Amino acid sequence: MNNQSAQMPVIRRVAIVGSGLSGLTAGIRLQQQGHDVKVFEKSRGPGGRLSAKRVPGGSADVGAQYFTSRNPEFLPFLRKFAGDQSFAIWPGRFGFLDKSSNWGSFPDEPRYVGAPRMTAITRALSRHVDVTAETRVERLERSGDQWLLVDTEGNSLGEFDRVIITAPPAQAQTLLANSQLSGLVAELEAPVQKVLPCWAVAAHFETSPWSHHEGMRVEHPVLYWLANNSSKPGREDDGHWWVLHANPEWTEQNVETPAGRVAELMVDAFRELTGFSTEPDNLVTHRWLYARSRDGDQPGHLWFADNSIGIAGDWLSGGRVEGAFDSASSLVAAMTAER
Repeated sequence: MNNQSAQMPVIRRVAIVGSGLSGLTAGIRLQQQGHDVKVFEKSRGPGGRLSAKRVPGGSADVGAQYFTSRNPEFLPFLRKFAGDQSFAIWPGRFGFLDKSSNWGSFPDEPRYVGAPRMTAITRALSRHVDVTAETRVERLERSGDQWLLVDTEGNSLGEFDRVIITAPPAQAQTLLANSQLSGLVAELEAPVQKVLPCWAVAAHFETSPWSHHEGMRVEHPVLYWLANNSSKPGREDDGHWWVLHANPEWTEQNVETPAGRVAELMVDAFRELTGFSTEPDNLVTHRWLYARSRDGDQPGHLWFADNSIGIAGDWLSGGRVEGAFDSASSLVAAMTAER
């Protein structure tokens, strides 16, 4: 390992639960400082909200649709650890439709996407850390001054000096409850209540049903966001894949509605907004139970020094993709500022 500053505490091993942008950022930051890091991911690979769904001929971004960069450290970090080839500017035309059916414009700022899919960024970042996939951490057990991680099969995952949890607040709260950490569970009660779900549908058309915008934020009883996924750089689709996101209120009302019916209702709403008459020839659905958080306190991160446990995620820092980077960076700074 690299030499550590005399002012920096010795953190021999750090476990990170979750390999989204927050988890990978924290892992890379800590490894830069000489710490031994291991990341555990419940899914087959890294991604988090930078998620893409396999569709015929390629993939469709069903999670975060793009990201902006306001922190001057964010893009240099991505360029260094993910590479310039993993993301690009999306030069689309963006519009906002209000409740009175009036079109307005989006703020004029660069919007970036992963190329050829959003997961290209997290997959590139994951090459710099040790990620164990398809492993769900069930609980933490005290082992002297360390934490022993145990998976859902009862297997030991090793002992660690510090633990960082980057799962959505509801999943983080469950992990803490399983670990008998009632005080920390209570800290997440309010954030859990603010988590919003989202139904996402990818619909394929031979010809684009809408030619005025590539991305649209809409105020509608059913829909929240519409985008021509095939217009993003690096996509080489036959035809056009459109991604539709339902608004949180409608999703909450239909969270248990069968996926096929959800897709039908959302495409009908898309048709109502745009006036197209053609039917999609393929549909793929995805239900996000923990999509984003309502407005609330934005502390950046949570660091429970007495327990040696930290929590990071975009929901703690504005909800945007960049917020995941900001949250992880601020948590690492708090951890390594200890004396």
